[in-house]
Amino acid sequence: MELIATFIDIILHLDKHLIWLVQNYGSWIYLILFLIIFCETGLVVTPFLPGDSLLFVAGAIAATGAMEVQWLAALLMLAAFSGDNTNYWIGRYFGPRIFTHADSRLLNRAHLEKTRQFYEKHGGKTVIFARFLPIVRTFAPFVAGIGRMIYPHFVAYSAFGSVFWISFFVFGGFFFGNVPIVKNNLTFFIFGIIIISILPGIIQFLRNWLASRGPKIEDDSRVTNPSNRSETP
Repeated sequence: MELIATFIDIILHLDKHLIWLVQNYGSWIYLILFLIIFCETGLVVTPFLPGDSLLFVAGAIAATGAMEVQWLAALLMLAAFSGDNTNYWIGRYFGPRIFTHADSRLLNRAHLEKTRQFYEKHGGKTVIFARFLPIVRTFAPFVAGIGRMIYPHFVAYSAFGSVFWISFFVFGGFFFGNVPIVKNNLTFFIFGIIIISILPGIIQFLRNWLASRGPKIEDDSRVTNPSNRSETP
């Protein structure tokens, strides 16, 4: 529990922790941030790492002169793009080996085929917009690799998504992170960014849950409602 509490404290007070890192590690902060973004986008085992909020706070700190925003943005774009492509190739080479048990509910060849069909239809949009969805952006390149999405297409979508994502949050923090109302309530803004980021996933989950419940509810109503039963002559 102490570890979880520490992690939550880091997430909600990123500004204080990043300032401490800048003060104690100087230019190494660029490498530290590079590795965090690379791992968050490149390794399916680290989807819990901060993304959107980290970028916003880093941009806000850069506005104080502690970091060069041009170098920061460029390096983080490279980190996101490199992470994406690493994740893609991990999924392409090792992903199919995971889907070996035909009787598994989660890991089976049928799901692999559905993934391939999904990316044939929505691949470009998925890679780009997944950037703004925590956890989803970690798994999207992996699934694209499993589905063997055409690599040049993936590279183009990944490059565009990386530039758009990093620019949106880093420069958003750079220009607005030190506005008094934002700076004085940064913890609430960080929390808001997290909520807004995961909101689409929550909405989609509820839609899928309600859709799956629909037929069952309808069937139950037919059983309990005598008027729906067929009468025998």
